[in-house]
Amino acid sequence: MKRDPSPRKGRGASLSPDPRYLGTTREDFDDGWEADSGPPPPLRTVVREERARSIIAHNDSPDIPFRASINPYRGCEHGCIYCYARPTHAYLDLSPGIDFESRLYAKTNAHELLRAELGRPGYRPQLIALGANTDPYQPIERQQLVTRRVIEVLAECSHPLGIVTKSSLVERDIDLLAPMAARNLAHVFLSVTTLDHELARRMEPRATAPRRRVETVRRLSAAGIPVGVLFAPVIPVLNDSHMERVLEAAAAAGARYAGYVMIRLPLEIKDLFRDWLEKHYPLKAGHVMSVIRDLREGRDYRADFATRQTGTGHYAALVQRRFRLACERLGLNLEHPRPTAALFTPPPAHRDQLPLL
Repeated sequence: MKRDPSPRKGRGASLSPDPRYLGTTREDFDDGWEADSGPPPPLRTVVREERARSIIAHNDSPDIPFRASINPYRGCEHGCIYCYARPTHAYLDLSPGIDFESRLYAKTNAHELLRAELGRPGYRPQLIALGANTDPYQPIERQQLVTRRVIEVLAECSHPLGIVTKSSLVERDIDLLAPMAARNLAHVFLSVTTLDHELARRMEPRATAPRRRVETVRRLSAAGIPVGVLFAPVIPVLNDSHMERVLEAAAAAGARYAGYVMIRLPLEIKDLFRDWLEKHYPLKAGHVMSVIRDLREGRDYRADFATRQTGTGHYAALVQRRFRLACERLGLNLEHPRPTAALFTPPPAHRDQLPLL
């Protein structure tokens, strides 16, 4: 595991855990040559094009409200230290640490694959989620446009869509999303973990500033797009006390739905998160990890479907009650988004051509 001497500006992780499947390990060794080298230089983001072989992923997890999803990118430049998708970079023989947020892959043929999959005989439409793993509107989307092209195909086919993002870049696609929403085909959730700019800058260094995300809630709502807020993750001691303020700001901006997820530390994330805590909040690190272990029955993480999103014990019950009371007071979750699949039409290139003769 390679360790940077200090956090890199604009990056979340300062560790580079060895990929699980590579079969090699590294250890830091101080030979004296870098003792006075100072902070590491800025790290450039490298984007590679990937020609994916399939694009719609399916899951059967009982605690996830969708079964189909699309991830336009591998890795995420937002650099959220707690991101549960980090361990997936090990499948590419890359580190879930620095590599995850700086060595990215864009699935440039995503829209082509999607069009082909939607046109297959027997395809049964169901809501497709964008943002299930990495953020579909991370900074490289401005140039890559992978997400934009995917939404264009879904809009053309009147296919139901749900989006989760931390980025105001979603506003760029209001021209597609608003007409879809008018036909009950789309909704958007903004993930807002705090309104504290300094905390957000450390936790999510390249994500849109939190109050700007609230403004995005306002703009989406004004465009007629059903919008919600996710307070995710809840991190004991660090941001748990911010939950009501985030929900209040989102509701005032027009949010209709809300959700929360307790912090999850599977695989390499537990070491990345501990290191981040020691660097940024050394006086709180022990307390934070103590409460997390209480949530996970004495462990850093438990993957049980029934409890992995919420945790267990008194603290988990208190957060759940606070969330429910805040939603009741603010009029959130009076209904749930249910985009329709009844309007789906296969892509034109795959329809029966006889009516054209």
